[in-house]
Amino acid sequence: MSRSAPVAVTGAGCICAAGATLPGCVESMFGGSRQPLPPVRFSTGHSVKYPVFEVPEEFFPPELPEDERLSRTSRLAIAATMEALGDAGLDLVQLRSMRVGVCIGTTVGSAMNNEEFYREYRRGGRPDMSPIERFLRSNPAASVARHFGLTGPVQTVVNACASGTDAIGVAASWIRGGLCDIALAGGADELCRVTYNGFISLMISSNEPVRPFDLDRKGLNLGEGAAVMVLETDNVVEGRKRKKRSWVLGYGSSCDAYHLTAPKPDGAGLRQAIREAMDAGGCKPDEIAFVNAHGTGTPDNDRVEGRVIAEILPDIPFLSTKGFTGHTLGAAGAIEAAFTVACLEAGRVPASIGFETTDPEVSARPVTETTTVNGGVAISQSLAFGGNNAVIVLGKGER
Repeated sequence: MSRSAPVAVTGAGCICAAGATLPGCVESMFGGSRQPLPPVRFSTGHSVKYPVFEVPEEFFPPELPEDERLSRTSRLAIAATMEALGDAGLDLVQLRSMRVGVCIGTTVGSAMNNEEFYREYRRGGRPDMSPIERFLRSNPAASVARHFGLTGPVQTVVNACASGTDAIGVAASWIRGGLCDIALAGGADELCRVTYNGFISLMISSNEPVRPFDLDRKGLNLGEGAAVMVLETDNVVEGRKRKKRSWVLGYGSSCDAYHLTAPKPDGAGLRQAIREAMDAGGCKPDEIAFVNAHGTGTPDNDRVEGRVIAEILPDIPFLSTKGFTGHTLGAAGAIEAAFTVACLEAGRVPASIGFETTDPEVSARPVTETTTVNGGVAISQSLAFGGNNAVIVLGKGER
């Protein structure tokens, strides 16, 4: 693959259980703080209360009150975008004078998760249509574009748990291709009973706080949240004389075409995506400061991912941040990309919380304490149902 032109990142925002803002999330991670609890917003009949990472309502900006006409996923996306735009120093007047695209990844946010509507309909009743209207208004990318009055390209990416990473890769291609001046890229997803019960039925949910890569890992904890990054063309960022927080250097994607939910055991697809992203970014293994792994805490994912990291990037520090956020599905790749930007700036990564004992089948250990990292390049990667793999290479702002 030919090398891609770097794309500047000038702002980032995040909202998840770890914090209401990106700095808040980073502070809680370096403080080793996490508190997964049984879900509050919905209930189930399970005897086991599987813990989740919910976003408290008070985390939403006060100017973004709860709105029955809009899905929670869209509210999360708008909240993260508000922070990212403020971080980039962009106001609505500036935005509306340029071609601004929006690319948001999601999974749950694309589904009409309203059980009461379905129940009433199946009983032969005539349910209120407001849930349908909310669904039609709540395409996450379209919701962001409408909220901020943007008129550039709009795309919602639905590619399972790789969606957020894919959305950033797609948006970077818009900038390189001249489709827009600025692109808002990221992911958003909410918790709901459908996914909660679905992952329990797959027997990959843990009844304890998640333990990525640990020998005794039992599965994942679900979470919710959103993250958005502001990508800009060279002309725009130089014209604004704005500091670059990071660069999107490379993006790679692949599909194992192996199984509906399990990664290919030999890791061939992930290996291909990593190499494609590094080639596009013009990066060599010894330049990588750290890897922000997918690290779900499920037996199959961590075994395959750990082996591939040990093979391609031996001795490179790696971690999973899902111990602080839960698995936020379509938002995960975007949230982890935002964390990667922040950790590159800080020159350190937090401990991969939950890890204690090395799994001999993985043969690699994530960092177990706050670790100083050297270098200006890092990898953030996602492995998804359907065998989808997505990887982005991010660089420090002064690169």
